[in-house]
Amino acid sequence: MSSETPASVETPETKASRASRKDDHVRLASAQQTEGPRRTDFDDLEFVHHALSGTNPELVDLSVELGEWTWPTPFYVNGMTGGTETTAKINRDLAIAAAETGLPMACGSMSVALDDAEAAKGFTVIREENPDGFVMGNLGAGRSADDARRAVELLNADALQLHINPVQETAMPEGTRDFSTWLSGLEDIVAACPVPVVVKEVGFGLSRRTLRLLADIGVQYADVSGAGGTDFLRIENDRSPADDFSMLTGFGQSALACLLDAPSEWTTETTMDDGVSNRVLLASGGVRNPYDVVKALACGARAVGVAGTFLQTVLDHGPDGLVDLVRTWQTQTSALFALLGAQRSTDLTATDLLTRGRLGEFARLRGIDVTALSHRSDVLSRRNQL
Repeated sequence: MSSETPASVETPETKASRASRKDDHVRLASAQQTEGPRRTDFDDLEFVHHALSGTNPELVDLSVELGEWTWPTPFYVNGMTGGTETTAKINRDLAIAAAETGLPMACGSMSVALDDAEAAKGFTVIREENPDGFVMGNLGAGRSADDARRAVELLNADALQLHINPVQETAMPEGTRDFSTWLSGLEDIVAACPVPVVVKEVGFGLSRRTLRLLADIGVQYADVSGAGGTDFLRIENDRSPADDFSMLTGFGQSALACLLDAPSEWTTETTMDDGVSNRVLLASGGVRNPYDVVKALACGARAVGVAGTFLQTVLDHGPDGLVDLVRTWQTQTSALFALLGAQRSTDLTATDLLTRGRLGEFARLRGIDVTALSHRSDVLSRRNQL
């Protein structure tokens, strides 16, 4: 049975298995966070420093426009968990912090809540603690359009994340390995869902081809969710060492690689018969600090999701600790904007970027002009002189 396919009969054994899986995911994700720093593609991206190009932090506006939404900051709490007593407390703490700081927030997969009413409180606690905030529900590929509507209603959600996770499913003991109907199923949900749909990966990246397929079925929001953060392949391997898929370690692309490789359908406004289509790219996967946020914005993300870092903070320090961290991130993000001469997040797309190491190699292999990336401010200067 797929991890996202509704069970025909919900037995006590099935419920216990699902609860165990949810708690395992949190425990193993937390263990990865405490292992110490890892080098990622974020470390392979640098800004060319222009010492006289900065601005005043008081002029910086951190708010971002994403289609029909306006968020107060360019980062948000990404989908993590829910559905058990332990994860309900985590969602409660995340929601308290989101309400206090104004951060948008997504929950983890709500599949369990649709199949077991007792598990729903692990998600509805988000709205109880954050009644006026921007909240995203979450379902995985394999669920129906009716399930999507039910998930939105359960959480009174402003948007619905649909996660696609074929690598995780391949390694998951309970997972599906038939992905042949996922695209058509996503198209049905996008057409029927009463709120905007955000399609996201779970840490292996959305390629150029995948983003084009999503555009073709009408998706307006996509989170590339690349490698470098919580490793769900490793989590599933740790849960089932007898069926080892560690051979796939390192599979997929990072968030920065996906952003640099994104097709024009997602990076420029496109004129449609019924107006202008302004698709929105989001990014997540291994975001450790505000500098990573700024790098993702400079590569074309309109906002950046954070999961592992925020999860570990609430586990260690509770909601007050996360509030303090978010406040620090907001202050530091404004300072980084000013250092780079950006008053708004969109100004960062004119900064000069140096792509080194693995990220640079990926860019060259995919035909991305890394020299042009390092001279973007020159292009802007010439435009301003015309």
